[in-house]
Amino acid sequence: MTESFDLLVVGGGINGTSIARDAAGRGLSVCLCERDDLAAHTSSASTKLIHGGLRYLEQFEFAMVGKALAEREVMLKMAPHIVRPLSFILPQQSHLRPTWMIRVGLFLYDHLGRGQRTLPRSQHVNLRCHPTGLPLREEFRTGFTYSDAWADDARMVILNAMDARHRGARILPRTACTSLRRCADAWEACLTSSTSVSMTIHAKALVNATGPWAVQFLDTIAHLKHNRGLRLIKGSHIVVARLFEHDHAYIFQQPDRRIVFAIPYEHDFTLIGTTDLEYHQDPANPHISNEETRYLCEAVNRYFQHTITPDDVVWSYSGVRPLLNDEENNAAKVTRDYLLELDTQQAPLLNVFGGKLTTARKLAEDALDQLASLLPVTSAAWSRQGHPLPGGDCHDLAAYQRKLQEKHPYLPNAMAWRLIHSYGTRVMQVLGQAHALKDLGKHFGADLYQAEVDYLREQEWAVKAEDILWRRSKLGLRVTASDEARLTSYLVNAARSSETA
Repeated sequence: MTESFDLLVVGGGINGTSIARDAAGRGLSVCLCERDDLAAHTSSASTKLIHGGLRYLEQFEFAMVGKALAEREVMLKMAPHIVRPLSFILPQQSHLRPTWMIRVGLFLYDHLGRGQRTLPRSQHVNLRCHPTGLPLREEFRTGFTYSDAWADDARMVILNAMDARHRGARILPRTACTSLRRCADAWEACLTSSTSVSMTIHAKALVNATGPWAVQFLDTIAHLKHNRGLRLIKGSHIVVARLFEHDHAYIFQQPDRRIVFAIPYEHDFTLIGTTDLEYHQDPANPHISNEETRYLCEAVNRYFQHTITPDDVVWSYSGVRPLLNDEENNAAKVTRDYLLELDTQQAPLLNVFGGKLTTARKLAEDALDQLASLLPVTSAAWSRQGHPLPGGDCHDLAAYQRKLQEKHPYLPNAMAWRLIHSYGTRVMQVLGQAHALKDLGKHFGADLYQAEVDYLREQEWAVKAEDILWRRSKLGLRVTASDEARLTSYLVNAARSSETA
């Protein structure tokens, strides 16, 4: 049996899921397929920031920065449970960038973009009197503070997919697009699941949102001629035990003129990144190198009194960013903006090149604006105005946590905080009618219980332990190997039970 859709989106990262959400919201029938888990690759390996990109002002990318800053405000309102304001400290080193340059850059950063600005503007700070100066080496006496936002990148992908499903889209993780045939008025696609079950669908239009595989997809699946190229850039991060007690982040200038962030992470840790290296291997399996680890350790050791070594790293991750190819040789300077390329010969094909977490909603809006005249849309652009992601319909999270703990007084404060900042107002669906921790079922280490695992299986497409421990949450930082083994066993048995039910 062949199913028909208005739009097939191939790729389950932040761009693909955002496009599926926007398209479903415009009344289109949508199918999204992803070869692996949602957010399995680039979209779960970012620096977790919703930001304009302060350093791109040096490259005169004013339009891109302004667009991202405008989107920052939208994202803060759209998903307040997984996106939150974050203040950054930039210690001054005038021999790397003169003070006047930083002041001009921060002035532009404060004023670029459009619409209401809710975050504080930049300020000059005396680090000898400011709490953020305490962890720093003695020579750092002055600096600047500015505002951006932090986000849970993988959960952003999941929530976009959930909202797309709520609006009628069909979401198929672990389902590869294995072949395509372009007809006069539609695409014929063969989709094959990880269990080798195949289905054929027809779609009036196709979106190639495969990220680092966008060119490979055109070459080997769509078999289409093109003149586009991508530069694959590996960015690596390390996580160490918490290096400072306050809730600000740091942005550190380096002698090579790159910048490195040190960000409060999961309460007890500090996230440090990123690197920027040309990458020519399999985008599905990047790993941090010893040289990258040393680079990031040395980057923060130039600033903090307490130094770290590679032995202090408790976790690391790497992702491959697909950037538009140009003549620039320096990987750190390749543009981070995106390109949407629409091919209307026969059935329409929209290729997505580049992009980033911050501008994914805008990218999706632009994508559907291009496709709108070719498809039976029933509404205009909608996603910017007051449409929160699932669980995002509450902006006073502290008050909501008090309400949650009044109804579920058995919840430890840290667990209640984590659940709310993962699920927002949907946390009640996770907890159900539990009256005590034991009512949440089996315990899998840290504060992970069966009730949450079952919710993630049923509502968020989680199948494997790594889906839950490293993408739906970051509890992998806290559970033991035996905890993970028990979780894996439970998931395998649950899947078998579902198959035989």
